[in-house]
Amino acid sequence: MKIGILTSGGDCPGLNAVIRGAVLNGVITHDTEFVGFRWGWRGVVENDVVPITRHDVRGLARQGGTILGSSRTNPFEGERGGPENIQRTLDEHGIDAIIAIGGEGTLTAARRLHEEGGINVVGVPKTIDNDLAATDYSFGFDTAVEIATEAIDRLRTTADSHGRCMVLEVMGRHVGWIALHSGMAGGAHAILIPEQPQSIEQITEWVESVRDRGRAPLVVVAEGFHLDSMDEAHSHKGLDAFNRPRLGGIAELLAPEIEARTGIESRATVLGHIQRGGAPSAYDRVLATRLGMAVVDAVYERAWGSMVTLRGTDIETVTIAEAVGSLNRVPQARYDEARILFG
Repeated sequence: MKIGILTSGGDCPGLNAVIRGAVLNGVITHDTEFVGFRWGWRGVVENDVVPITRHDVRGLARQGGTILGSSRTNPFEGERGGPENIQRTLDEHGIDAIIAIGGEGTLTAARRLHEEGGINVVGVPKTIDNDLAATDYSFGFDTAVEIATEAIDRLRTTADSHGRCMVLEVMGRHVGWIALHSGMAGGAHAILIPEQPQSIEQITEWVESVRDRGRAPLVVVAEGFHLDSMDEAHSHKGLDAFNRPRLGGIAELLAPEIEARTGIESRATVLGHIQRGGAPSAYDRVLATRLGMAVVDAVYERAWGSMVTLRGTDIETVTIAEAVGSLNRVPQARYDEARILFG
């Protein structure tokens, strides 16, 4: 069998470990031949294919990024997009199946390609946001939390030096897992997440409480958070290839508002793509490797339209529809637990 692999959407630590796990299991267990599509779905649409051998994945688990490149290309757009054109590309290269490694947008596209065009595709969930409902954790999340926690630790020392309020913005389009975990780990005085809109009055109350205790306030906010007076998350960067707003900048709105209302000098830090970079944590290397090995087995089981997932400590297979049908939101109980620590 010949399998094509692609990494699509936002990159994250652990992508290379998935590729390595898939290739090693395929070569050793099944005598599989692998190729890679460069730049995600763009490579499938533009017929940009490269071979992947066992030698190519040597030592790859510890390397950040993706050797195949990534993009947010929509495989249904363009003259060469759509299931029929993609199937012709697969037939041209003798490719029997696609392993699509990506998040919500990537997996939704994979599902459509299978359901509408019969493309043989199996997915691997990838999102540092940890927002896919069908998996307990996704690789990249643990590393992103570690990076954000280190940023909190560093911001705390400079905040204490000047008595400032620091507002740290982390990723989290629809869910606040990175903000919740890093905020709790770093001892943030308020954690603002998309699932829990708050008033500016409540935020400033927390900040003033910290100031009154002689501390420098530190607020962690997910990029998808919005005040209860806002209709939607802040966005001023246009739309991505899947017509979703590019988020970012809520911290830069909150910091001056906090300063104006409290008189506390406030600064915003947007962590941005730093959360996606660098080497994956040990946890993410192991999880990504296990998912990579499992997805090849799913291909040989002909589990088209499905994806591998983590349930507890076990790797299982579920339909992609289960993964993209709902979000893995922060439960009320988890936020209430963290809220005890605010102010």
